Formats: sequence, C-alpha cells, structure tokens
Amino acid sequence: MMKTICYCFIALILIGCTSAKQRVFKKIDNTLKADFFDNQFTGFLLIDPQTKDTLYNQNSSKYFTPASNTKIFTLYTSLKLLPEKIPALKYVFQNDTLFITGTGNPTLLHPYFKDSTAINFLKGYTNVSLYLDNFKDEKFGPGWSWDDYHWYYSPERSGFPMYGNILTLHQTDSLQVLPHYFIDKVVSINHPVNREWDKNIFYFDPTRKDTLEIPFRIDSTLTLQLLENALQKKVALTHRMPEAEKKVLYSIPSDSVYKRMMWESDNFLAEQLLILVSSTLSDTLNSAKAREYVLEKHLSDLKQSPRWVDGSGLSRYNLFSPQSIVQVLEKMYADIPRARLFSIFPSGGVSGTLVDWYSGDTTPYIYAKSGSLGNNYCLSGYLLTKSGKVLIFSFMNNHFRQPTSEIKKRMQLIFETVRDTF
Repeated sequence: MMKTICYCFIALILIGCTSAKQRVFKKIDNTLKADFFDNQFTGFLLIDPQTKDTLYNQNSSKYFTPASNTKIFTLYTSLKLLPEKIPALKYVFQNDTLFITGTGNPTLLHPYFKDSTAINFLKGYTNVSLYLDNFKDEKFGPGWSWDDYHWYYSPERSGFPMYGNILTLHQTDSLQVLPHYFIDKVVSINHPVNREWDKNIFYFDPTRKDTLEIPFRIDSTLTLQLLENALQKKVALTHRMPEAEKKVLYSIPSDSVYKRMMWESDNFLAEQLLILVSSTLSDTLNSAKAREYVLEKHLSDLKQSPRWVDGSGLSRYNLFSPQSIVQVLEKMYADIPRARLFSIFPSGGVSGTLVDWYSGDTTPYIYAKSGSLGNNYCLSGYLLTKSGKVLIFSFMNNHFRQPTSEIKKRMQLIFETVRDTF
C-alpha cells in the first residue's frame, strides 16, 4: 500500500513537471509566433547537454548571419590548437644575427595588454633581422564594409602587428598619441572621417574628452620603423629566413586574450587569433588554413557545415546554423572545466557586452556571446537554471526592422522563463 502511494506521488510530480514544461514550450511558441516576429527570421535551439534532450527547436538547421557569434568558432579553434601562452614570435640565431618572424601575435605593445615580452627579448641582441614575407592573407576579410576602414573595430590584419594596429589618441593637458611615431600625422580639427582612406593622416577633434582609436595602414616599411622605434636601434629587413629549426618565444597567457576577445567582442583579436593558429600549423600565416584545418579535423561532424570566412563575424558572408553553434558550445562544455569556460564568456548583467542585459536575481544565469550587425542580433551560450542545470542555446535573429533593444527584451523574457522552470 505504501509503495503504491509513493509511486502515485512520484507520478503526480512527473506529470506536474511535464505539464509545467509544456506550458513553457507553449509560452515560447506564443512569443515567437507573435506579430512582432513576423517580418524577421528567427532560430532558437535549446538543449540539455546532460540528457542530450532537445528542449526547444525552431529553425535550428537553417543558416543565419551570425555576426560576432562567429567568435565562438574562433574561440573553439584557439582552445584546441594554441598553447597556454601566446606564441610571440619565431626566431633563429645564426652568424651573430637574430632572425625573427611574426606569428600574428596581437598583444605586442597592445594598448590593453601592454605586452613587451618580444621587445625585452630583442633588446638582448645587437643584430636583429625581420622577415615579413610569411604573411599570406588579405588585410581585410571578405565582405567587410569598405567604409569601416577608419573605425576602431576594423583594423587591418597583419603578420607582425604592433599596438593592436591602432592609433590611440587622448587629450589631457596635451595630445597623447600611441604610438608616438604618428605624432606629426595627427591634424587637430573636427573632420567627417578619422583617417584618410589611403594614407596615415589622422583627424582628432581637440574638444573631444574620450579616447579615440583609429586603425592605421600597414606595410613592411611602417612595421620596421615601429619596431626600430620601440627597440631604439636599427633593424634589418630580410626576404629570407635561415634554413634552420625555428624556436618560439612565448608571452602572456592565452586565456587573457580569449577573455578580452569575447567580453569586448574585439574583432582585431579574433582575426589575429586565427592567424596565430595558422602559425602553429606551418610557417605560412593565413587564417583560411586555420579555419579549414579545424573544420576538417575537429568539426567534421557538424550537422550543417558553416560558411566561415573570417574570425570576427564582420562579414555578412558568414553563414551558421543555431544547431552548429550549439554543437561547438557543447564540445567546449565537455572539454573545458566549467569555471574556466564561463570566465571567458561575458556574463549577463555583469561583464562585457552583456553588462546591461540578462542579469540574474543575485548571480548571473547567462554566459554567452552576443553578435550584432545592422538588422541582426544573435546570442549563444550557456544558461543556468534555478534547479542547477546547465542548458546550451543559440538564439539567432536576422533581418528585423525593430530596435535591437526590443528584440533583447523578448529574448530576456524567454530566458527567464526557461531559467525558472527547468
């Protein structure tokens, strides 16, 4: 008799849980089928990685423009193929000369990282020769907007970047210029663009109170001159590296770069990380090699193979499905300790691009990467429920005309309902 009562009690609980979840699914359905979403394309996949259950699915196998959700694939590639510390440069010492070549390392004298590992190393040698011909990539990614050239989020890609390939300007008692090399190239006037299209002539409104970051144009001569200025000595430019095994100089922890890329949605770091990965595969620096390698060796099981053309998501040529993004998130969740993984992602209401959205009652419940382009907003990552479950999701919105804030509000209501139910 007692067993029967227990079984009945458990059955009632299960029925109650099932009906509660069904109400959630219906509520999500009603939200996504409302008139608000009529003229846009929406995909949403929610899974439980422990049970492998699909909790909600709408258009998850369809292709979307991912924007900066592309950085999730860049992060996965970096975690798979880069060492614990960033490869700063490769070198060979021969006949009293140190020959060096770039790896695509984005941290050298970067305004945020301020990494001078390579500079300190090179100061220990009298004769330094720089090889730049290993960079076999385009300065801009395919499909990037040509008129973004003077905005901070669109720096050129290169094999031996310095200062984040960005000129940083700030007005205090006097104009602060980093790198100082460009001090005579800054014109103090209000101007429609921050830099001339085809040359390093910059414009800065002297009444500005905030910091202005402007990409500079890169060529081998400029790279050489910036390095000489940093070292305070002459450096030779060579077109041949010695036929000898190259050694690698390592610098700062790789996780610090991943975190900055994901929290700030830093396009430069994302692009350079793929170039950096290519440096571990061969002596040729080319981001396509990194993408092709990881798709073939580690992501051949994706249900929908993506069209993946850059590291940052600046290009509208990128095409990813919610299902493929969730698969990659699931792989990372299985491979990387949870505390480390979640620390790399922005957390709702606390950090990075999510600081103003998806906040929890007392602690974060969303750890995810956002992606924004005109008329597109996507969010993919991990959701912690009140019962302690970790769910994985990808919520992609393309081609809407409403304010992005309205999209976020409706997404937040769905996330809160999921958090409170499962």
